[in-house]
Amino acid sequence: MLTVIAGKEEPVTKPEYASDRKLAGRCLCGAVQYEVADEFAYAANCHCSNCRRTTGSAFKPFAGIGREKLHLTKGDDKLMIFGDESGNDTHCKLCGSLLYSLVRDGTFVHVAMGTLVDDPSIRPAQHIFVGSKAPWFTITDDLPQYQEHVIAGPVSA
Repeated sequence: MLTVIAGKEEPVTKPEYASDRKLAGRCLCGAVQYEVADEFAYAANCHCSNCRRTTGSAFKPFAGIGREKLHLTKGDDKLMIFGDESGNDTHCKLCGSLLYSLVRDGTFVHVAMGTLVDDPSIRPAQHIFVGSKAPWFTITDDLPQYQEHVIAGPVSA
């Protein structure tokens, strides 16, 4: 794209992190659908007991983004919210799919990456809360592992 400034054409470039790309997401039954900007700030695999229980899996792959960048496009009346405005897990009340978790006093959402229809530009970069991971699960990749949040430091070998 070119922009004319004072009679001179200048290329306009966006910062590397900026994106106009929107990703679609949905629950299993399709009753709840959303759109989210492909501008995730971070992504991780969370092994905490809450994430394991709400997903029914060994861990929850999630991508974090500001709350205002996720918009429901269908089914706002089909949501089941466990928690409150400062932090919750948001599910489809028909099929039970976990769509996202509201975190950081309600300012961010952790999108459950398995509900994304489109391929995001980010991938999980670490495993968090491995101190409480399922004892029957073995992490087999080379991503950094943290006992709790990333700020707690990696697990010593």
